[in-house]
Amino acid sequence: MKKVLVMSLGGSLIVPDEIDLKFLEEFKKIILKNTKKYKFVIVCGGGSIARKYIHALDKSNFSHKIQSLAGISVTRLNARFMTWFFGSDAEAGIPHDMKHVKNLLKKNDVVFCGALRYKDNETSDSNAANLAVYFNTDFVNLTNVQGLYNKNPKEFQDAKFIPRATKEQLYQRVMKMKFKPGQHFVIDQHAMEILRNKKNKIYIIGKNPKQLDNFLNSKNFVGTVID
Repeated sequence: MKKVLVMSLGGSLIVPDEIDLKFLEEFKKIILKNTKKYKFVIVCGGGSIARKYIHALDKSNFSHKIQSLAGISVTRLNARFMTWFFGSDAEAGIPHDMKHVKNLLKKNDVVFCGALRYKDNETSDSNAANLAVYFNTDFVNLTNVQGLYNKNPKEFQDAKFIPRATKEQLYQRVMKMKFKPGQHFVIDQHAMEILRNKKNKIYIIGKNPKQLDNFLNSKNFVGTVID
């Protein structure tokens, strides 16, 4: 039996500004290379496109719910694009619930989805966390920094990398932040609420596909382990 692995693929990796074809080609190669031992559920984030819509709606005083629905639509567009990019059936839709994900996984080694449904104060990370619990597997968060830091490494040169932390430590940290649609942190608040007392491990890995490949093959990798 192949192990199911749930990944949250940050929209910042798919569409940092323009679609990052170089990264996506390397990512595709690594994922397909490892389908001999894994089945992948890959939840796509919304990235810069989602944040542009959300920012415009926020400036025009639309509710957080409307802003979130716009973000959800972009995650689903990204998931459909990734499905096509991996050569899957262009006529098939993308799943909107966990049962559909499970059914698709019976026939496919790689299943992409966006946000499965609307819920207050959630990003695509929460959907990935729920799927990890549903499939009783690890949660891998792929983002545009190499792991967890004590502060934003894109803003602070003295930010310190954190290779390992407990779920409780990360939970306490993220819960100090106020949720807003389109927020950009390594994991959202509700995802940590879901995983806080579960046995599922959390791995945060950056955009270097080699590190992902190392992780998938039980080799040393640069990233953060949360357990």
